[in-house]
Amino acid sequence: MTALDLARCFALVPCAGVGQRAGTEGPKQYAPLAGQAVVAHTVQSLAQVERLSATLVVLSPEDTQFETHAPCFKGHRAWVARCGGITRAHSVAAGLQALREHGATEHDWVLVHDAARCLIQPAWVDRLIDACLPDAVGGLLALPLADTLKEAGQGASPARVRATVSRQGKWLAQTPQMFRLGLLQQALQQTHERQLDITDEASAIEALGHQPLLVPGELENLKLTWPADFALAARLVHTRSQENT
Repeated sequence: MTALDLARCFALVPCAGVGQRAGTEGPKQYAPLAGQAVVAHTVQSLAQVERLSATLVVLSPEDTQFETHAPCFKGHRAWVARCGGITRAHSVAAGLQALREHGATEHDWVLVHDAARCLIQPAWVDRLIDACLPDAVGGLLALPLADTLKEAGQGASPARVRATVSRQGKWLAQTPQMFRLGLLQQALQQTHERQLDITDEASAIEALGHQPLLVPGELENLKLTWPADFALAARLVHTRSQENT
């Protein structure tokens, strides 16, 4: 049996952002949602994925709030690293190094997940793992674009349509995004050296010339970004709790 066959899966949750667009008083991952902080919902769901050897939450070095807002995050599979950077890519890169210090190897899989995608369900994570384990590259949860896509003209106020963009073959990227630790480290290092502007891990992998696998996600796996997103997420959490009673 090879090292590839023995590869483990780790979750990495970058949680060093300030969430300026969310309209919350502090970092959006600590905003209250249905009785607990956003990030508490996230890590609780990840803790239910049995094939995850551990979940590493990457915080800002100045963060003093996480343990207060996520008291549920504890145990031998719950790791914290206060090494987050000014960008998501910096935080993920630092988190990958922290995973290595915990004993993870370059062949192990890392599932990077947004702290603000707090509606993630264990079954969706398992779907991604099932799809990616036999794949040479890895992949991400994503949704085929269903709506008509419009491109706005530059500098217009109010905004006006400049063109209608074909939605054929276009997907909305979600998380988790699952790649080998070594490959993702290499990809992030290259994008840093080339000063490429990336917004997710798949973009870095693509810059190496690879084609990540697109694994169908769920509409409910939304990222809390705007104030209205919190109200929608609260309704979904309430609906789920009613269904489980």
